[in-house]
Amino acid sequence: MRVLIATRDRKLVGELSGVLPDEHSVVVAGDPGSARQALGEVDLAFIDPSFLSLVDPGSGKLFILVADEDEVPEDALERGIWDVLLRPLRNWQVTMALNRAERMLAFIPPEEGEAEEEFVVGSSRAIREVYELAAKVAPTKATVLIEGETGTGKEVLARFIHRRSPRAAKPFIPVNCGALPETLIEDELFGHEKGAFTDAYYQRKGRFELADGGTLFLDEVTSLSPNAQVKLLRVLQEGEFERIGGAEPIKVDVRIIAASNENVKKAVEEGRLREDLYYRLNVVTIRIPPLRERKEDIPELASYFVRKHGRRHGRGEMSISEEAMEMLLRYDWPGNVRELENALERAVILAEGDEITVQDLPPWILGEPEGERREDGIFIPFGMTLDEVERLLIKETLLRTGGDKTKAAQILGISRRTIYRKLGELS
Repeated sequence: MRVLIATRDRKLVGELSGVLPDEHSVVVAGDPGSARQALGEVDLAFIDPSFLSLVDPGSGKLFILVADEDEVPEDALERGIWDVLLRPLRNWQVTMALNRAERMLAFIPPEEGEAEEEFVVGSSRAIREVYELAAKVAPTKATVLIEGETGTGKEVLARFIHRRSPRAAKPFIPVNCGALPETLIEDELFGHEKGAFTDAYYQRKGRFELADGGTLFLDEVTSLSPNAQVKLLRVLQEGEFERIGGAEPIKVDVRIIAASNENVKKAVEEGRLREDLYYRLNVVTIRIPPLRERKEDIPELASYFVRKHGRRHGRGEMSISEEAMEMLLRYDWPGNVRELENALERAVILAEGDEITVQDLPPWILGEPEGERREDGIFIPFGMTLDEVERLLIKETLLRTGGDKTKAAQILGISRRTIYRKLGELS
């Protein structure tokens, strides 16, 4: 993550620099001119009160204000400040703010047009039926439940529905319910009032308020805690909620699109999801078929991803050899479209010329035995630290599972929440 520290206070620069992990790229600016110039190259900015003029809510950047309590403007959140840290700083405060920022930045979308273009790639009957149903439901206010295996493109479909709806000019706010600890999910969704709990030094808006007028996408909705489910049901029924520690109902106009990579009805039968909430979410259900059920879409998808990542990595126009395409069609793609994209981005990077050949594809797609010591598989060079080995193993496992963190956690023998935590540490 790229971080800007905008302040004239050298002591504050030292405090923040001492806490930020080494893997983050840090830029320091001591005047508004250089800070404004640096903003274009960063994701997150720590600012002191004298740099408030930098804050632009529409910039896609996250701004964290670091100040004494009496220096925090009452309308800080309305002005676009995403988080507030009160001085004197404590290391754990900065670390928690940084972790929240990393989660939020993971939700910031790519170009919206690109997301829509990606979804409509493919001409199989299965995907056209999904497309037609999504286009039909998009202009309505109906709550939508999307079911599909990991990597099938549930968030891409949700963005497509949002872009085709009357809410397109308003925010699309995604929340991965499975990525958030149970102790934080309610705070993330509904926010809190100043003094609601220890160290709640200021009011904080939740995702529902941020999505007001737009769409809230709840991925892995069956992971919600029972308390969060009760609050969510109330929002769906009455269009209001209270922040944690608050007594005043807050009205919002938010469309909910929920998604799950498991059978939601089974989660209801097992008592993990409230039945009344299920019926509220299940106004229109759209099932995205796995890639193995629509292999005729692979050539179109493959060509699209090669063009996309060819541009991204400065490789220009590239093509796929007939032999490589044949291997793509033979493979069953347990990680679905996400695994296909990961494999082709890797191939774009590794290809010697402007054509992707069989040799550029991941070995497991070619049917090579697992566990072989090979140059481009999990080969661990001598001298790597334990942290570096862990980084390599997690990334390679996620690549092979097409980004399926549940499957990767099972393979690695750790919990899914540990995967999410480690990803935060390793980003």
